[in-house]
Amino acid sequence: MERALPAAGFLYWVGASTVAYLALRASYSLFRAFQVWCVGNEGWVGPRLGEWAVVTGGTDGIGKSYAEELAKRGMKIVLISRSQDKLNQVSSAIKEKFKVETRTIAVDFTLDDIYDKIKTGLAGLEIGVLVNNVGMSYEYPEYFLEIPDLDNTIKKLININVLSVCKVTRLVLPGMVERSKGVILNISSASGMLPVPLLTIYSATKAFVDFFSQCLHEEYKSKGIFVQSVLPYFVATKLAKIRKPTLDKPAAETFVKSAIRTVGLQSRTTGYVIHALMGSISSILPRWIYFKITMGLNKSLRTRYLKKTKKS
Repeated sequence: MERALPAAGFLYWVGASTVAYLALRASYSLFRAFQVWCVGNEGWVGPRLGEWAVVTGGTDGIGKSYAEELAKRGMKIVLISRSQDKLNQVSSAIKEKFKVETRTIAVDFTLDDIYDKIKTGLAGLEIGVLVNNVGMSYEYPEYFLEIPDLDNTIKKLININVLSVCKVTRLVLPGMVERSKGVILNISSASGMLPVPLLTIYSATKAFVDFFSQCLHEEYKSKGIFVQSVLPYFVATKLAKIRKPTLDKPAAETFVKSAIRTVGLQSRTTGYVIHALMGSISSILPRWIYFKITMGLNKSLRTRYLKKTKKS
């Protein structure tokens, strides 16, 4: 009986320590959630980082909303996208509404010989913020070998979603390092957090953006550079083919206003509190359940799309 007492005491302290540790972790998580989603970091992003903000894919959706939000904060804007007509339209609207200087660079990110033109267009600018937003997804969920024009689609997705992030960062980062300040926002996707079958290439390219961002942040945070991987779920944009915003599918402006408040607080973020909850649920699901749900959803979307296109 006497020997059992020390063992019982040891187990008691192990249990008490475990409960205390879990309580501290839960308290810290709640504190961080309050800090990020309720308090935010409102004044962190602005001209103090540098006069100019560069936004790729800045004529629609999330990119356009980042450009507008940064202009609202007093930053001059460089928009980089494919259509000069759209670039002119959006840059004129930003200039008129926010009274800031704007510039445009028209390039096709499906190509890989465009970066000298971008370099020339950015020469001499004090760039404080880079938003690597340009992106491309599938027309509809599809099995890898059945993707229409597969070889060309592989090239386009890698050039737009992967190469652009590396190459534009390569052009902008040296100036940030020289001034010991700057922010790089790389727009990944929730599809980059966990594998998404039937969107295989897209999911893999977005996982690259997420890993690239995390590594870059660790390499350059000591030099005053903050790199953030932004991993949203669905946002009501043309790319996502969602017209009407809902609570879990916010408008691009709503999403960006939320996401930009996390800069300086989270180097990896879903950008939006509902998406953060969705990400937490996905991460704790057993993988086989996650894959069953994801495959089921994407098979359904595939069937619906193919039926619709056959009818038309």
